[in-house]
Parts: sequence; structure tokens; C-alpha cells
Amino acid sequence: MTNMSYGRFFGKTTRISKEDQEFYDLKHRAAEYYTVNGVPQKFEAALNCMFFEQPDDVYGYLANYFSRLSTRPVISKLKGSKVYDGKGQLTVQTEVLCTVRNEEKRVCSAVTSSECNLTINESDKREDCVTAALHWIDEALSTMLRGFDPADQTAVDKLLSDFFKEHFLEYQERQSRETEEKQAADPVYEPAPPPVTPGHRKAGHKEPQVPIIPGSMAIGCVSLAIAKAAAQLNSVPLYQHIRSLHPQQQGLGNVEMPLPMITLLHCGKASPGKLNLMEELIVIPTAKRSVRQIVAMVLELQKEITKMLNTASKTGPVLNTVSDMGAMVVGYDQPEQPLDLLTEAANNLGLTPGDDIHFAINCAAHELMDYQKGKYDVVSGSAKTPDELVDMYKHLMHRYPALIALIDPLRKKDHEQWQSLCRALRPTCHLLCDTTFSPTTALLTEGTLSTPGARGYILKQTNQTTVTDLIQVTQQLKGVVTILGTTSGEPCCDTLSDLAVGLGVNFVKLGGLSRGERLTKYNRLISIEEELSQQGILGMAFSVSVLSVCRKASGQSAGCRDRNWPVAENASLLVYEKNSVSGIIRKGSVWMRLGSLNWPPNYT
Repeated sequence: MTNMSYGRFFGKTTRISKEDQEFYDLKHRAAEYYTVNGVPQKFEAALNCMFFEQPDDVYGYLANYFSRLSTRPVISKLKGSKVYDGKGQLTVQTEVLCTVRNEEKRVCSAVTSSECNLTINESDKREDCVTAALHWIDEALSTMLRGFDPADQTAVDKLLSDFFKEHFLEYQERQSRETEEKQAADPVYEPAPPPVTPGHRKAGHKEPQVPIIPGSMAIGCVSLAIAKAAAQLNSVPLYQHIRSLHPQQQGLGNVEMPLPMITLLHCGKASPGKLNLMEELIVIPTAKRSVRQIVAMVLELQKEITKMLNTASKTGPVLNTVSDMGAMVVGYDQPEQPLDLLTEAANNLGLTPGDDIHFAINCAAHELMDYQKGKYDVVSGSAKTPDELVDMYKHLMHRYPALIALIDPLRKKDHEQWQSLCRALRPTCHLLCDTTFSPTTALLTEGTLSTPGARGYILKQTNQTTVTDLIQVTQQLKGVVTILGTTSGEPCCDTLSDLAVGLGVNFVKLGGLSRGERLTKYNRLISIEEELSQQGILGMAFSVSVLSVCRKASGQSAGCRDRNWPVAENASLLVYEKNSVSGIIRKGSVWMRLGSLNWPPNYT
């Protein structure tokens, strides 16, 4: 047909009308178009396959067959919108629209945790941050990412990071100009100090924080939304897609579940008692149980504590107040009281602290520093110097062997006290850093672990932190305890659970069991575990033994030797066996190889 001339078809004497000529020209172009694209051959192959398979749904079969031959979907548009997080604060949602088989379709949306309130507390200022983020999403980012393959996360996140760096430099220059102008107009003008947290009863100021750029939450939100879009377009769960992007997770057969760190009590500065230290009292179960069993166990603990508090109350049932993190708010005057309560409740349920469950404290010490006095207001009316606070932690560790982790026990700048605390504590207790007040991306740019004595980091996907940033950080922190955590202002979505499993972190810190936005994430974690179990690829859960015995790389092993504590031959013992650790340790000057140790080990 393509080589046929009109003269040969109609004959030399046949007169061809204009309409006939146009029709045959059209057929000629169509034949060329189909031939160039291999349509006849593909149709023939499809029909042959269908004939042998004899499907009941003929057109459904053809639709599925040709969908596999279609061009990969590409991003066509991003749409931002204002939504509310778990605290009723404004945050940002990103919708991803893609061109799928020549049609523009809405693929998914995502909302990330927001930390805009760290430096900007007024509602109108927060709204400015959200408005700036929406402008970035709807205008610049939507245009820049048009035509990108959602599966190319690295390229997408590089563009997002470069865009943010450009605006960050502009922000710094603008702030510098404004400061110079004000100083020129008023010679005695000084830049404002870091703001105080809302409701902060203490004098002085918080630890200096990295400024949060208005609009920055758009970066992390868009990154997560595009990762979700790629997973959905490939018809795989988000955690599986994240694993495919992570070099250390690729090719691994079984999938290890992160162990939940569940917040049970809040005894921080917003609680009614004098005690300000315990922002969160956290339960860490052993790896003997499934996530569903762990959640059920902690719910029983919660009920038992409520029962005990009601029994002890002289004014009737205690009003159950819940913190932003989903934990019970209780008021105490001394740090031993909540730990005694939790220990007694566990014993009442037949749980052995130090065996069935362990404890951790999120101290949030940077919130308690009175810079005018140079002391921490641990208990109202009884401030402590950094050295006195170290002594108090040593006392708690000695009294409660089940206490195995302290989160932000001191402000970051108290380097000497961090090192002193690390040397003083037993190797089964670990100092962890929350990266909330220093963005997760700072761990990439600094290149080293900046807090002496820290054996682990709580990572968060907020503001300008992209999915690629999290992947690179978990690679960089190999051999260090990694925890993916939430913020106080969580959206009611479950993507964080998928991120934790996909990144292969050791622990996941989702808050308590008393708020919808928290339970949504725990339910998703349960679903993932059961899905992996059904597929036969569920690995053994990370155990408390993943916490390193001592890290020579960061200089902690020398401090441990000063106390004659056993020191790990390697940087850490990372053997994923249920409730056990295998490796080599040293006691005194004699090296011993141990087959398997119950955790925590007995060094006597």
C-alpha cells in the first residue's frame, strides 16, 4: 500500500477526484506512521498471544498487553494546598499529576511533618511560611519538574536541593542587608536572640537553631510526594520503592522491621508537676514480639498505669490528658517517680524490666537551659549545672538497669559533659541525638558525627530534607544507631512507617498510642509486617542489641576502658538475631569470643 501509486490503482485514464486523492494521501501517511512505530507487528503479536490464552475479558487483556508497551509516565504538574496537622496548625500538602498514557491523571498526594514553629511561633508568621511553600510548589517547582520521570528520585531531589540552596543564600543575604540597615539607623541595635519556646517558663533563651527558611517545607513535601507517585505508578508499596533506591537495601532478601520506641509518659515542662526533665518516657520492647503484640503490650501498660494513678488519687479518677506526642501527661516532682511508676506497672503485668522491656528518656535538655544562670531547670526551683546533671543521670542509670538510652541529655554545646557522661555510663546505656534542632541534612554537610559521645541519631523528614538526603544519611551513619522519628505536629498519614522500613533504620519513634495521627502510623507498621510475613520475606526484627557496645571511631572506647568496661573490637555489634548479639568483646586485657549473649549482657 505504501508504494502504491494512484495511477496504477485507478488506471492511467481514470480521473481522480480531489476527495479521493486526499483520502488516499491520508491512508498513505497512516500506513507510514503505523509501520514506523511497529503497530502492525505488535497487534499481530497481541492477537496471537490472546488466541492461545483465550481470556474471558478480551478487551481487558488487550488493554493490559498494550499498557506494558506505553511510554513511562512523566510529571505534568504539582499542586500545593493548605491542610492542618495533628495540632491544628497549617502545613502543606503536595499533589502529583502525571501524564499517563497520554492523559493527565492525579497520582497521589503527600504531607510531611512540619517544624516551622521551631523559630516562628506566631500563627500569621507560620501562614507566611506555608504561603511561601505553596508558591514554590505551584510556580517554580511545578515548572522545573515537568517532564521528569517520578522514578528518577535522585535527579528530582538534586533539582529540589539546588533550588533550596539558591533561595537559602538569597535569604541569608537579605537578612544580612536588613541587619546592616537597622544598625546604620540605630548604632545600638543588636540582632534579636533566638526566640523562647511557647509556654517556656524559664528565663533565658533556647539553644541557637539553624533558621527555617519560609517555603522550605515545600522541598521535603514534594520529594516525598514524588516517591509515593513512583511507587504507585509501579504498583509497589512505598517501602519497597524506597528499598530499591537505597544501595544498602538493594538485593537483600529478607526485610528487617525497625523496632518501635513507644512514648508512654510525658513529664516535661508542660506537665503539672515540678519535674521538667522527662519530655518523653519511652518503652523499648525486646524483639521477641511482633509489632501487633508490642502495641497490645504497651496499651496494657497504659491501662495499668491509669488504674494505678486512679487508685492513688485522693480526688477521684485522674483526668487523662494527652500530649502532642500521644503520651499520657503526668505530674511529678522528682525524676525517680515516673520510672518507679513504669517499673511497678510492668511488674504488675508480669513483664521484667531489662528483659521484656527497656526504658529511654527524651530529656530535651536544650529546652531547660537557663542561659543567665548557666544551669538546667530540671526541677522547678532546683536548677542544676551541667556537671550536676551528669551526676543525676549516673544515679538514674545505677538505680534503673532497664534504662538504656538518653535522648538529648545535654545541650549540644556541652561537649565536655557529653564526653564525661559517655565515660561514666555503662555500655548498655546509649546517648542519642535528636536532629530536630539541626536539620538532618547537616549530617551530610558536616561529614562527621558532631556531638561527642552520641551513639545514635533520630532522623526526621521535615522541611528541606529530601528522600535522597535520608538515604545518604543512613548510608553515612552505617554502624551507628539510626532512628526515624516524628515531630509534635504530625499529619494523619502513614508514609513515615514505609520510610522507616524502606530506609532500614534500627528503630522507629512514632510517639504514643493515644492520638489518631500516631495510631495511623502504628497500624501501617503492623500491616507491613504482616504483609512481609505472608510473602515469606520477613526478617528478624532489630533487637536492642543493635545499640552499639562502644564506638571506637568516635573516641568513646578509650573512655570505656578507663572504667574497665568491655569494648567492642569493631565499631559496633550489628548482628540481627532475636534478642541476642554475637561477636567479640574484651574484659580487662583478655579477648574472648562469645557465641551468643542475652541482652543486656552480664559482665560479672
